[in-house]
Amino acid sequence: MTTTKIKIKTAVVILNWNGKKLLEQFIPSVISHTVSDDCSVVIADNGSTDDSVAFMKTEYPDVPLIVLDRNYGFAEGYNKVLEKVDSEYVVLLNSDVETTPGWVTGLISFMDTNLDVAAVQPKILSYSDRDKFEYAGAAGGFIDKYGYPFCRGRILNTVETDEGQYDKEIDIFWATGACMCVRLRDYQEAGGLDGRFFAHMEEIDLCWRFNARGRRVMCIPSSIVYHVGGASLSKDNPKKMYLNFRNNLLMLYKNVTQEKFNRTFFFRYIFDFMAFIHLLVKGQFKSAKAVIKAYIDYFEMRKSYKTVRAENMSKATIPDISSQFNKSILINYYTGKKTFNSLVK
Repeated sequence: MTTTKIKIKTAVVILNWNGKKLLEQFIPSVISHTVSDDCSVVIADNGSTDDSVAFMKTEYPDVPLIVLDRNYGFAEGYNKVLEKVDSEYVVLLNSDVETTPGWVTGLISFMDTNLDVAAVQPKILSYSDRDKFEYAGAAGGFIDKYGYPFCRGRILNTVETDEGQYDKEIDIFWATGACMCVRLRDYQEAGGLDGRFFAHMEEIDLCWRFNARGRRVMCIPSSIVYHVGGASLSKDNPKKMYLNFRNNLLMLYKNVTQEKFNRTFFFRYIFDFMAFIHLLVKGQFKSAKAVIKAYIDYFEMRKSYKTVRAENMSKATIPDISSQFNKSILINYYTGKKTFNSLVK
């Protein structure tokens, strides 16, 4: 078990929580496609109660292992682990990702020659349906004027087939936490992931700060990985819905000026109320209750975010981020624009 700081140019850090089966399945490809003189795989255990730690010690004794004392969630878990890493680049990689040859060298080579870029992600395809984009990240993340995220290759529940239509390197609004390569210096200067989020939306919040402070976020589609997705919580899980709604509202409050927030929140409330009614009609009462709880907790938690919000506003140098979709993704989607290319024509 590693007790000293890990010093290497690139550290690929997998945050594990009760994921022994995933480690057994995916660690071999990650190690074979990743480890070099300049790049190391690091396993960070987030308070697992299964045999994950014992498995890594027995089967992969040479792989650096950081063991946290409890489950801190995705956000704070990574914050604590990265305190023990001294690298130029860090890759946040989910434990349910299959890598491909050259996946990490392509990302690092790009960042080496583009010093204004804080973070990049590869093209992320579905592990089970390998011609399709994967829900969480696809070919780069975007966000609409009301704070709803979507992807190049996935809008709401419509997932596109990868036909090379998104193989261009472009600026994006956010890179997915399933596989994000970030300069550690940028990560630290931006304050890292928001630990109070626990999980979900934290990478979008971080990338919002990058963009607002003049640092770029990009997708490098020549690098490819395959992601299972939903290995911890399925996208329809009420807990996941609660975290997504609550954290998304907090993210808006943290990163939008008061004037813009006032305009945004009115319409956002209407859209979310419609989502609540839709869940009731479908009989998904636990999910509907999760939306209400998210709003209650948002109003309570935002009181403690005033200082953070003021800091974000003071450090923002880009008032209008070019990669933000300045319309409603919901209205566009339900009027027939269900692919990314149809939005930008």
